[in-house]
Amino acid sequence: MISVHQLKKNFARLEVLRGITVAFEPRKTYALIGPNGSGKTTFIKCMLGMVLPTSGKILIDGEDVRNHWRYREKTGYMPQIGRYPDNMRMGQLFDMMRNIRKGAAHTDEELIDAFGLRQFFDKRMHTLSGGTRQKVSAALAFLFNPPILFLDEPTAGLDPISVEILKEKILHERLKGKLLIITSHIMNDLDELATEAVLIQDGVVRFSGTIGLLKEQTGENRLGKAIARFMSHGFPVSHPQQP
Repeated sequence: MISVHQLKKNFARLEVLRGITVAFEPRKTYALIGPNGSGKTTFIKCMLGMVLPTSGKILIDGEDVRNHWRYREKTGYMPQIGRYPDNMRMGQLFDMMRNIRKGAAHTDEELIDAFGLRQFFDKRMHTLSGGTRQKVSAALAFLFNPPILFLDEPTAGLDPISVEILKEKILHERLKGKLLIITSHIMNDLDELATEAVLIQDGVVRFSGTIGLLKEQTGENRLGKAIARFMSHGFPVSHPQQP
């Protein structure tokens, strides 16, 4: 479980996060949604330990993550654009990650096999297509069987068959009790994969609850239309879940 309480982040005079309070629970998939510049990327980086918040707390399984970096072993991260050493072979990349995470009890290589990545293990990363690098990012995110997964635009650049493979994996991992947080501009994907929605606008949480509740409040059946109506029609802020 992740509990966030009054999280704030300033970059000089720019106030990006303005007191975010929200909770993320296991066995659920959250769609983290917000317009460009809303603060959601900064929020994710704070939870991953890539950005230090100005104030507030982030608790993972009840432990304050500030200055306690071991919690990262519980997380997997799939970036929107994976950047890897150009001259490293794909197989070397996976070996390097296994060496870094020697404490992992076992690895999950399901996506390596489902995507057919072993045939490219001798290829250097700079020779791979964008879609293949995206598959590598997905396989690395799930590799160490983490209980918490952050997936940033996970289906972008994937072919239709690979999209379905990844979607099935996401749904399966939630059923295993994992917590997944997904950001995407493809609303149909989020509607299919997510059970909850957290809407961030201007550095604050405007809505936190089930996708069904969001649709009910806006009178819309599609997630994309529900979000657009919520943001444009001035609905009152839905109280976020309290940690």
